Amino acid sequence: MKRTEEMQPANVVKSDEEWRQQLTPQEYAVLRKADTERPFTGEYTDNHRIGVYRCRACGSELFRSEHKFDSHCGWPSFFTPLAGDQIIERTDRSMGTSRTEVLCANCHSHLGHVFEGEGYGTPTDLRYCINSISLTFEEEPAAQ
Repeated sequence: MKRTEEMQPANVVKSDEEWRQQLTPQEYAVLRKADTERPFTGEYTDNHRIGVYRCRACGSELFRSEHKFDSHCGWPSFFTPLAGDQIIERTDRSMGTSRTEVLCANCHSHLGHVFEGEGYGTPTDLRYCINSISLTFEEEPAAQ
């Protein structure tokens, strides 16, 4: 079942001006206005370190490195979120086609889109294509 914004209000609620003060102009454009960073330019596209990816706007844990894979699409790709209740999926018809937008459930910030299809070579056949600028990364300490 897809979650929608109407099913759960955001836990983090800020005015547009508060978001503008907290985020850089590019972060604001992506996270709050659903813009997209250019492919192959994000800092986490080729990140292979072990850790957790968080929402840049509110810090919620969203994805883990073991669920990340190289889809060659130009953005960090994951085959599943950390937990289903951490994200919201909703229909996006903004580009003249129907896609599924992915938002942070905690603050309703835009993260990217999820695509279904065989051939991803993942357990779910899903590709959560997420803007690097929507994320921060917390590396796990190396095992002793």
